[in-house]
Amino acid sequence: MGLPLIHKFASKLRLKKNKIVITGAPGTGKTLLVKTLEAEGYYCFPEVIRDMTAAAKKGATTKPAATNPLVFVDDPMQFNKALLEGRRAHFEAALGLTESLCFFDRGMPDVLAYMDYFGQSYPKEFIKTCEDHRYTHIFMLPPWEDIFISDNERMESFRQALDLHEHLMETYQQFGYQINILPKTTVSERISILLKTIN
Repeated sequence: MGLPLIHKFASKLRLKKNKIVITGAPGTGKTLLVKTLEAEGYYCFPEVIRDMTAAAKKGATTKPAATNPLVFVDDPMQFNKALLEGRRAHFEAALGLTESLCFFDRGMPDVLAYMDYFGQSYPKEFIKTCEDHRYTHIFMLPPWEDIFISDNERMESFRQALDLHEHLMETYQQFGYQINILPKTTVSERISILLKTIN
């Protein structure tokens, strides 16, 4: 289905505000999907971790080869607090918008999933933040080796992406979310499935 045709579903989705998370392990096509939704006129909140990781690496005194961006920061807990706060701020901003559909490139539970993966503890306030700010729909993109690419901000290997996928699934399920898995297909087909699911 071509992208212009996806708007035929939009009129049916105006009845309530939907706060929709698009998440997944690195290299799943998540960012492209969000950017395409934004180009089609939907309100999308961007991911904040890439800018934070790039800034942390720029200020680091050493550049070790690692998959964990926290190796580049002096205070890992503060880094995660800032990340969680950034996503909470996006959630709060969405409540003041007139748009009935708001998309988020990752949600607050992602922070906890990554911390669990890297064996980092977090205070109860992290859990409470996720409990107090509930999204309407969660869409998970599965690991997809054919399109997986590493870069300066995406430091994970594909094997690690598979493990992160499991941590993301488990964390969202622990918060009581029903997870919608988007298939490995074109961006336009993914958007069509996403909008039909919401409807």
